Amino acid sequence: MTIRNLHHAFAAQSIAVIGASCQPGSVGTVVLDNILKGGFAGDVWAVNPKYTELNGRPCYAAVKDLPAVPDLAVIMTPATTVPGLIGDLGAKGTRAAVVLSAGLTERNGLRQKMLDAARPHLLRIIGPNGIGLMLPHAKLDAGFFHMAAAPGDIALLSQSGAIAASLIDWAADNGVGFSQIVSLGDMADVDVADCLDLLAGDAKTRAIVLYLESIPNPRKFMSAARAAARIKPVIAIKPGRHAEAAKAAATHTGALSGADRVVDAALRRAGILRIADLSELFDATETIARFAPLERAQVCIVTNGGGAGVLAVDRLADFGARLAELSAGTSATLDRMLPANWSRANPVDIIGDATPERYRTAVAAVAADPSVDVVLVMNCPTGIASSADAATAVASLAKDGTIGGKPILSCWLGGVTAREGRRLLQSSGIPSYETPAAAAAAVDYLTRWSRAQKVLQRIPAAAAEAPVDRTAALAVFRQAASERRRALTEPEAKTVAKAYGIPVPDTIVARSAGEVEKAAERLLGGSRKIVIKLLSKSVSHKSDVGGVILNIETAKSACDAARRIEGNLRQHAPDASIDGFAVQPMIERSQAQELILGIGHDAIFGPIILFGTGGVAVEVIDDTAIALPPLDDVLAGGLIDRTRVGRLLAGFRDRKPADRASIVRALNALSQLIVDFPCIVAADINPLLADGDGVIALDARFEIDPESVERPGPNPALIIRTYPAEWARDMTVRDRTYHVRPIRPADVALYPGFFDRMDKEDMRLRFFSLSKHFSDKLLIRLTQLDYEREMAFVALDSDGNLCGVARIFADPDHETAEYALLVRSDLKGQGLGWALLRHLVDYGKTDGLKRIDGIVLTENSGMLKMCREFGFQLEVDRNDPSIVKVSLDLLNKT
Repeated sequence: MTIRNLHHAFAAQSIAVIGASCQPGSVGTVVLDNILKGGFAGDVWAVNPKYTELNGRPCYAAVKDLPAVPDLAVIMTPATTVPGLIGDLGAKGTRAAVVLSAGLTERNGLRQKMLDAARPHLLRIIGPNGIGLMLPHAKLDAGFFHMAAAPGDIALLSQSGAIAASLIDWAADNGVGFSQIVSLGDMADVDVADCLDLLAGDAKTRAIVLYLESIPNPRKFMSAARAAARIKPVIAIKPGRHAEAAKAAATHTGALSGADRVVDAALRRAGILRIADLSELFDATETIARFAPLERAQVCIVTNGGGAGVLAVDRLADFGARLAELSAGTSATLDRMLPANWSRANPVDIIGDATPERYRTAVAAVAADPSVDVVLVMNCPTGIASSADAATAVASLAKDGTIGGKPILSCWLGGVTAREGRRLLQSSGIPSYETPAAAAAAVDYLTRWSRAQKVLQRIPAAAAEAPVDRTAALAVFRQAASERRRALTEPEAKTVAKAYGIPVPDTIVARSAGEVEKAAERLLGGSRKIVIKLLSKSVSHKSDVGGVILNIETAKSACDAARRIEGNLRQHAPDASIDGFAVQPMIERSQAQELILGIGHDAIFGPIILFGTGGVAVEVIDDTAIALPPLDDVLAGGLIDRTRVGRLLAGFRDRKPADRASIVRALNALSQLIVDFPCIVAADINPLLADGDGVIALDARFEIDPESVERPGPNPALIIRTYPAEWARDMTVRDRTYHVRPIRPADVALYPGFFDRMDKEDMRLRFFSLSKHFSDKLLIRLTQLDYEREMAFVALDSDGNLCGVARIFADPDHETAEYALLVRSDLKGQGLGWALLRHLVDYGKTDGLKRIDGIVLTENSGMLKMCREFGFQLEVDRNDPSIVKVSLDLLNKT
């Protein structure tokens, strides 16, 4: 989460090139040449004891000999020299370095020595083993890139130097520019999360592109990615999609939750658009950086070639996009404007001899249709009409790539003939794609980005809204732990499921075939058929050893079935023990779908939830999706919708829709179990039958860590921190009661009314601005927090109106934090600000912070008075006497 001292690298005014050389083809020569030829305006100092002069400039023997402190050092010397050089640079005052040298590994100890040398000085290291840092706007090429990139507004972070170089080459050929390019290398210190934090606030960066090979600090990555993706598009390529999943797992979930599926779920939850291939990367980046996300994408195609339109339709269908149905009015307008043989349907084929004016009128007409969300304009080269002239006509309609706010996408097919048309379209803000498939994919990017943004905004509560019996579940876990068991029996697992609101059939545990017969007599009094299942603490999947017998209609048959199960077990697993039998009613729901719900644990991203098609062939069918907990109704619904069975659950032919709300509740129940019980390692509920009458779990399996049963929730292994509902309070201040709680995304709706009741002077003192109107992006930033790094408490009156906000933002090391406080103007001086600040301080101490800092205008006498009374230390800023810096030591604050 840290951007501390990174500005020394990304806004460097001076650079030391350590290992600079004049040997042809050496890294030292290439790096020095790149910096000098690039036109960097700051000081550049070469360091190498072998030379006194390089490229007509002085060359210094050692860091200590440099004439001043370099902001940034670029190091390419042998690995063994790097730790010493880092120490020398830190002592000199340098706070950032790009280490290109390879060979600093954990095994040889040089990596740790380098980090140890940097730590006392908080010197930040990019690398080692990268190819450098490029800042095109600053004309800085600090690396051994093969060519300089053009300035632009896309930032590239790559763990592969080769991929970074390839993308720079591709971008140059396609007119794409960059704001920043960082070859991250081995990420010994500065990692992708640090750079995401920096780029989130970079005004020159409109979109961020990631090439990820590993995610070494997942919690830090998720926090940084979620913060950045709230502000600007983040697109990622993560190779390794077909890495082999777990071979042997105690649960179906363990076998089905391959590492890449979890990565996919994590990127989705972070609001990142994942792209499969490098060829898609910049198309995706350009598309979502230019347009707002589309919740609905009904497309109208305008083309001068029917075949091209059909190709686009096929690919749109592959992505699940829909063609818009043109209104009667639009069709009538097109009838008047187009030749009699136009297609009279969508795609709107305006015929091969289409003139620029025909393009203009057709595009304008369909863009005005209320059912059209996106217009895709296509052109095939002909000998009759100019592709460039057609592009000029379409471009004349667009403003910022849209007509009436609707995105306009284009596909000018062909090579040399189409090139000028594409250039004209792109210069007007209309993205242009070379193939119908690429254009259709662009529509998919916009809708997928919309879904990603929705997921990003979800902050599920820490406690379940539905009633749960945590005590009953804990009793089961304690019993298993007392016996040093990791696996719960089926009846125990169903007790846990039932305690969290997942319906289960009645079950009688029988210890012998004779007891099975008696249990069967009881159950057959109310059920037509029953089921007998093996109970064995040493068998993971009962069906694999013939441990389940269905459709039993008599008590005698039940007794026989139990003996048959004993025989099956001796045949398939002679060393396994029999703990008894589960006897339960046979649930017959002919139209029900068999589902699986599961809990797993990923080595990197922690707890996961799985949903999909269940039954004995679950691994073969492999129709599952994965999400990261905690879930809520929206996230659970999205998990269902990412499976094939999700479409079946909506109903088809004579089959009625399943009770979706019941499935969502079951998924939320599993999510809550993960939050409440860190001891849960894995779980399967398979099958969960679902139909129009609801759901019922026919079988369940839980695996626990006996050592963790008494560990309290919320689960610290969750990669996304839950909504901290435990910090909600009712506070009475001078006979007025306020409900104070952590802020939620939905609170964005409270801000306009809050600001309307603020005096302009109070707004100036808080925001250093007289404005009472803020952009949607800023309001989103104020209300959509990652509680891992930031907290805001809102005070609401009895009518739910916003009365005050207290906010805290932790520094990179989570030791100090900056605070802000704003109370509605009509409520000032009544003690609410003091109460909110007290609550904020209590939270900061509990969260492990050591100090709270703030910046207050000198003229804000009310806030300064409160700070003095509260125990803050006050100091006027030496560089700006209009500002007072305030600081509160939390370690000594009672």
